[in-house]
Amino acid sequence: MLRRKHACLNDDWTCEMTPCNIVRPCIRLVPGLTRHSNLILVQRLSKIAGLIAALALLAGCATPMPRKDDPLESFNRKVYKFNDFADRAVIRPVAVAYRKVTNPTSRTLISNFFANIESPITIANDLLQANFKQALKATGRLAINSTVGFLGFFDPASEMGIEASATDFGVTLAKWGVPDGPYIVLPLYGSTTLRDVWRLPVDGYFFDPLSIYSRTHDDPLNAQYLPTVSYLVTLRSTGIDAEGLLEGVFDPYVFYRDAYRQRRLYMIYRGEPPMDAIQALQGAGDLDDADQLLEEQQQYEKQQQEKSSDPHAGPAAH
Repeated sequence: MLRRKHACLNDDWTCEMTPCNIVRPCIRLVPGLTRHSNLILVQRLSKIAGLIAALALLAGCATPMPRKDDPLESFNRKVYKFNDFADRAVIRPVAVAYRKVTNPTSRTLISNFFANIESPITIANDLLQANFKQALKATGRLAINSTVGFLGFFDPASEMGIEASATDFGVTLAKWGVPDGPYIVLPLYGSTTLRDVWRLPVDGYFFDPLSIYSRTHDDPLNAQYLPTVSYLVTLRSTGIDAEGLLEGVFDPYVFYRDAYRQRRLYMIYRGEPPMDAIQALQGAGDLDDADQLLEEQQQYEKQQQEKSSDPHAGPAAH
């Protein structure tokens, strides 16, 4: 069924490239930050030490079931169209140009570098989730890749069996029982939920070294924002490889929405969501709705086949 096609997606195709890492002994290993910026990062972390201790004492709250409704769909579709226009007009061409002047090997090295820099986001949220084993593992990745891996350009930690596992403040809220709330599409950002949107100010202000660097520096020509912009370009570049998933999709908005929800579900449960959560997300009982979506998809694919087989037909609209 169409819903199951959406559920077959996993983290990999739209990976946000933010593995993880942070703990005071390793702060100085974060590449690209001055001593002053690292000190600020330590100070930010010290402010939440009490919160971490409090969370560790709380009993584990049940993670709420994911929502599949879309009460803001009318608004979301308008923002989605705007984002799609902005992407086609500006963002994607920049990412394509980046791919033209780089090769796969150099892009991998650059992505590794930024993933290593952004790793404090995951370490901090592992601590907030009282997941100390994962926090220690992520800290080990940061230490190894920042030293043996030459500032994170290489990933010897993965070769040693220490795999990356991304998390953020939205996942932290889910772990402590906060429901996801309605699905939201934000201008120039994209998919999120009322719960997940809080990772933007919290992770961005307290844990993100790139954000801290841009906020605490005043370089000529606003060059302090260049690392963040470069990181975003690398993220969009990786998304180009997944654009083939949209070929033949009847409703890209629904595709992105369902893919986002599925990806977040797998992040919350670290790749192993329980069956009841998967069924709740897919709407296993809503057979009429699923059959309608499947019928629409089949009609769309039939129309595309007829257009491609008709030599007098114009090109299909995208």
